[in-house]
Amino acid sequence: MFQVEVYGAVRRYVLVEGHSRREAARVFGLSRDTIAKMCRFSVPPGYQRSKPPEKPKLGPLMPVIDAILAGDRSAPPKQRHTAKRIFERLRAEYDYAGGYTVVKDYVRLKRARMKEAFVPLAHPPGHAQVDFGQCIGVIGGVRTVLHVFCFDLPHSDAPFVKAYPAETTEAFLDGHVSAFAFFGGVPQSILYDNTKLAVARIVGDGKRIRTRAFAELVSHFLFRDRFGRPGKGNDKGKVEGMVKYTQRTFMTPLPHAASFAALNAALAERCRARQSERAGRQEETIGERLVRDLTALRGIPQGLFEPCEKKPARVSSTGLVRYRMNDYSVPTRFAFQDVMVKGFVDAVVIVTGAEIVARHERIYGRNQFVFDPKHYLALLEQKPGALDQAAPLQSWNLPEGFQRIRRLLESRMGTRGKKEFIQILRLLEVFEEAIVAAAVVQAMQLGAISFDAVKQLVLARIERRPARLDLTRYPYLPTAEVRTTAAADYAALLSWSAA
Repeated sequence: MFQVEVYGAVRRYVLVEGHSRREAARVFGLSRDTIAKMCRFSVPPGYQRSKPPEKPKLGPLMPVIDAILAGDRSAPPKQRHTAKRIFERLRAEYDYAGGYTVVKDYVRLKRARMKEAFVPLAHPPGHAQVDFGQCIGVIGGVRTVLHVFCFDLPHSDAPFVKAYPAETTEAFLDGHVSAFAFFGGVPQSILYDNTKLAVARIVGDGKRIRTRAFAELVSHFLFRDRFGRPGKGNDKGKVEGMVKYTQRTFMTPLPHAASFAALNAALAERCRARQSERAGRQEETIGERLVRDLTALRGIPQGLFEPCEKKPARVSSTGLVRYRMNDYSVPTRFAFQDVMVKGFVDAVVIVTGAEIVARHERIYGRNQFVFDPKHYLALLEQKPGALDQAAPLQSWNLPEGFQRIRRLLESRMGTRGKKEFIQILRLLEVFEEAIVAAAVVQAMQLGAISFDAVKQLVLARIERRPARLDLTRYPYLPTAEVRTTAAADYAALLSWSAA
């Protein structure tokens, strides 16, 4: 191929100085066809085919390769054909006699043409994108899968991330509430994928039917929800990139924390520190661009929004309500009644009407029982024979004084003593454990071994007054004997004092 300088000299000789192409061919020692091409092109055009090369062996099988590559688009990424595997199938199934290189080149070009092209997007201030990602962390010494809620403001690239034990409705709602509080406002719109946490179903015209919980979130905070195309993560590429950034940066190396609360406090600090950095090719820091985002956010509405999943349930005969594969106790007086379960990230609250009947710490295992022993004391008072085998009381760690007073009550009163002990336990339904435990110890010191004595001692501690125990009501108390003082006794006392 001739250098550009040769092209320039020939073109000047012919086009500027006016010499003929025949004379230029003689002067430069080139053919007239080459001179003609140099006059047509200012630089060497390279080799140009007039028609694609013929492939007599591969040509008839090109539709077969096209069909294989089209089928690969819906196959798992790790089970798609390589060029070598396509070559092997062509030889085995279609008696292909050609070489591997021509197959490899065709597959490479075909895949390049099948790739999707994208339109650059602009991101005005005040809009957000949301997604979940997964990471691994160590929480309380246990290696745990973390489901990380990622909230991104694309204009500024300002992030908010929060980790949860599971990707659930309540985590989805709590993540929004926490992000709004973190930035101090609500975006004008939020872009999602078609997560089942937000979309109950997609109808024929592409309209999304929201889940009830997500509809309540939108109705309270009044942002506009937008959704990407099904299976097209690039529609919300900013938050997709933030998920990867979180995995590579915030969660590398593996985070260690005593609890999810401690981990999330650290993640919030990392998000704030990120605002002093620059993202991509931006000249401004994330924090400088965040000012425009914050100006465009709307204020957080007044009123309480509970970030929880609500499910109706029915209390069993054993005072249990099932929620997310686990059973939570309620007072047995609510047996067989319909209740509403509110599942929060860290708590399960059971209500009937406007009354909260039980509150438990949320657990994420399966087939576990979460008991509050106090829920069963009223029923045990009616059925004291079940006291020793009552499952809710098996893991109830009470101070040692309670077991001592139980032994004393049963040794003095028999069966009646067991019922009195249950009545003492029922004081824990109303009063703090420390106060009841202190009253139990005091009752034993006084020898007042009964429910009434313990109750009076508890009330005396609450009211900060001396206890008033009516001794006639407590036959087990030592009897006090009071005699009239005799002169001899008084004289004896005086002589003892003189000595």
